[in-house]
Amino acid sequence: MRVLSVVGARPQFVKLAPVAAALAATGHEHVIVHTGQHYDTEMSDVFFADLRIPSPDEHLGVGSGSHGVQTGAMLAALDGVLERHRPDWVLVYGDTNSTLAGALSAVKLHLPVAHLEAGLRSFNRRMPEEHNRVLTDHAADLCLAPTDAAMAQLAREGLAGRCVLVGDVMTDVCLRVRDTVLAGGSAPQADLPKEPFVVATIHRADNTDDPARLEAIVAALAALPRTVLLLAHPRLVARAAAAGVELSRGRIRVSRPRSYPETVAALLRATGVVTDSGGLQKEAYLLGTPCTTVRTETEWTETLQDGWNVLAEPGELVERVQRARPQAPRGAPFGDGHAAEAVVTALREAQRSSSLA
Repeated sequence: MRVLSVVGARPQFVKLAPVAAALAATGHEHVIVHTGQHYDTEMSDVFFADLRIPSPDEHLGVGSGSHGVQTGAMLAALDGVLERHRPDWVLVYGDTNSTLAGALSAVKLHLPVAHLEAGLRSFNRRMPEEHNRVLTDHAADLCLAPTDAAMAQLAREGLAGRCVLVGDVMTDVCLRVRDTVLAGGSAPQADLPKEPFVVATIHRADNTDDPARLEAIVAALAALPRTVLLLAHPRLVARAAAAGVELSRGRIRVSRPRSYPETVAALLRATGVVTDSGGLQKEAYLLGTPCTTVRTETEWTETLQDGWNVLAEPGELVERVQRARPQAPRGAPFGDGHAAEAVVTALREAQRSSSLA
């Protein structure tokens, strides 16, 4: 079986790592296509190195641009790549422009598409990611769902016949890296604050593109009575500079984006997380770090159980970050850490069923 993975952004590299390992372990051919959506070394190359992902077989180098320009550039480049490799499956991950471009290019060439992390919904149609998810799920031949809630949503949309519950592959990586860090592994921790601190990341357009809202979020972080380690996404840095919003104020300590092991090490040490990232909400939940999400909704509704994650507007941040630590035990809604093996099994069985039909 030949599987072609289309990836382009930080969260997709994390998801790719266990899938690449599972495909290699079972002897299947795997072609990795990097669109170049994230091209900064600290948002791309470092993940391939730290998570021991094979180097991409194809790199499209599309870089930045508006959503339409970026997606169009990917589509223009992907047709030739898919024609050259003619995979049994085009596997797309998550909800980025790379996800949608990979799915659209494949269906136009009549190649089977599998969508990993299918069925997530924020129901916020202002988010480009929401459109990418919905369109990809409905174009895909196989929807690989991470949770029971995602399976139920796909069924409500009439897609139950093409869905398989596999668990969440990010859980595979997070738990493995956690164990390595706790065992004294290689993740550097020397530059983490010695005092209690909160990890913060802000990057979504709804929070960064409105100067007044961005200022309110940064002001709230600066008002927290503890150190804030702000892992500054390139988008945040650019938007803040353009809007004249000063990031280094109060007890905010602006830091570069971290490698995945470094991020896990920081989350394990932190007293809390403030984010608008879907992946970081889930990682905080898996690691037992209370999270406050600067959004009005979340795709990962399971994290809201028992207060491990709460939603907040900028004016509510200070109070909600300082809430009491939840005491309820966390469940295991995202699987047992073996989702990647289930993904390979689902792809193989779907291919076999198709060839017998």
